[in-house]
Amino acid sequence: MTPIEQIQQEIQTLNPEALNLVCQFIQILKKGSQISPHNQIYPSASAPTPSDVADWSDFIGCVSAEADLSVNYKTYLTEELEQKYGYR
Repeated sequence: MTPIEQIQQEIQTLNPEALNLVCQFIQILKKGSQISPHNQIYPSASAPTPSDVADWSDFIGCVSAEADLSVNYKTYLTEELEQKYGYR
């Protein structure tokens, strides 16, 4: 049995809610296959739609952090914990 046949057989046994999840997963996979060399999810011929941008717009400006946080996160965490719980 080929992988496609096996997938089709498995899909036939799913309930409607699970089928919906499978469809959503396939859409995510399709979007991922459209990644350009510049790490853009959107095809180069079109700009992101408002619904695409809305997913992330709430996060813009919600956090400020040090520029080197990804490298020195342990140092910053230790300093903050020491300030908050210095008696430990």
